[in-house]
Amino acid sequence: MIGAGPAGLYLAYLLRRDRPDADIRIFEQNAPDTTFGFGVVFSDRALAFLREDDPATCDAIEPHLESWQDITVVHRGRSMTIDGVGFSAIGRLHLLKLLQQRLSSVGVAPVYRHSIDSLSDFADADLIVGAEGAAGPLVRRTYEPHFGTTTVHLSNRFVWFGTTKRFETLTQTFVETGRGHFNAHHYRYAPDMSTFIVETDKETFRRYGFDRTDETESKTICEKVFAECLDGHPLVTNRSIWRRFPKIWNERWSYRNCVLVGDALRTAHFSIGSGTRLALEDAVALAKALAAHGDDVQAALRTYEAARRPVVEKLVRAANASAAWYEAFPAYMGLDTADFVMSYLRRSGRLDIDRLRQISPRFVATYEAERPRNSLTR
Repeated sequence: MIGAGPAGLYLAYLLRRDRPDADIRIFEQNAPDTTFGFGVVFSDRALAFLREDDPATCDAIEPHLESWQDITVVHRGRSMTIDGVGFSAIGRLHLLKLLQQRLSSVGVAPVYRHSIDSLSDFADADLIVGAEGAAGPLVRRTYEPHFGTTTVHLSNRFVWFGTTKRFETLTQTFVETGRGHFNAHHYRYAPDMSTFIVETDKETFRRYGFDRTDETESKTICEKVFAECLDGHPLVTNRSIWRRFPKIWNERWSYRNCVLVGDALRTAHFSIGSGTRLALEDAVALAKALAAHGDDVQAALRTYEAARRPVVEKLVRAANASAAWYEAFPAYMGLDTADFVMSYLRRSGRLDIDRLRQISPRFVATYEAERPRNSLTR
């Protein structure tokens, strides 16, 4: 197995748990305490599958989650609360350490700081799992034509910071400056730390000259743009460079004895908070398929894809629709705040007003109280 992120660690744990005699080797090019970013977020009940299949691991993770039941949207200084849309978050490094402990409990130790240049190193392996994430994984790159890989980069730019400011809910803060538009996705992942992802459209990116700023300069500018939101707290960097989100998709999930999981297989835009959940669910599905088919690896890989593809395709469609809304969010900034928030809520195509009335009655009541100047068709 190549890659010791959440998908790789958890899959290795499940495989050894189910088959104690299995020879499982997992390799990671980075150190065990190295990670990109800060917190990861899960939608409400996103870990229910974990509770059902693996209560011990769920028990290990849940005490460390920060949870809340509302979303806050701040639009040009006005704040609106969306009730009934719960999320949980945990520090990415903390999650990795918990999964490393679970893997250690079944006697598997990843090999860290180990780069692999060729899959020929694993000529005797029954199965090679590419769990290396989105950025240029070896398994996918080696057989890219056979996987049918496509990668499309969004035009918006984003940069991933942390901050010592504690936010009580997952919050989306949309700001308009004299030179353009910004959005921050922010939420706490520990009692005293929050993730703070800043996103901007390509024109604003150009006007601010972010293509020429270093990490420190970008941090300083973003602190000024979101000064009111940060309330004097600094942003914290961790390889905080501007990126364009890659929409990655593979038409085929396996080739020969190689299979992809997690972001190596497909990406889902961070605005729906499902990337880590999908990675862990991939691990569960692949482990179950391998357990069901014994030594018939090809049958197991077919079962894995057949079981997961409908779920993944539905979620990725929603993620792509959400990403498209964020690509165009400056065009919506002129709306009244209630209309803007309604547009935000309906961006993925999964919610209509009747469903919202069920799950977010307080928000809908506020929205409908302003209906003389709002339109449900927006």
